[in-house]
Amino acid sequence: MDAEIDVDSVDSSETRNGNTRWVLRDAQGREYTTFRPQIGREAERFADKRAQIEFHEDERNGFRNIYLDAIGPSSEPRREEGDSDPDEVAWNTAVEAAPWLLGTSEPKKPLGPDELYEKLEPFKERVSEDIRRHGGGGRH
Repeated sequence: MDAEIDVDSVDSSETRNGNTRWVLRDAQGREYTTFRPQIGREAERFADKRAQIEFHEDERNGFRNIYLDAIGPSSEPRREEGDSDPDEVAWNTAVEAAPWLLGTSEPKKPLGPDELYEKLEPFKERVSEDIRRHGGGGRH
């Protein structure tokens, strides 16, 4: 199976029989294990980063094990805690900017939902695209 994950940590330890075991933990607390040195060392490079992984599950003696088969760079940057979807942030920005976009904070007559949407949606799209292009951290 494939997944895009935020890697929180990668720990290694020596087993009783002298092998090294790597355990990758993702942001949701799931654990992926590998005993393969090449994969384990590569996983260590992705601590606190976003990664594309391949894994498989195996059940032995009533225990479910998740084994890491491959790891590589993600096509997306890691989302930090508190990050929101660009469209969600853009809609919140458009709603806050509504008085300026409409020309008044107290219109003489209420706008219908379709008319309000037509006024706010182009601004929302512009903000959303800017967030995607430049990221959400500060001025650009």
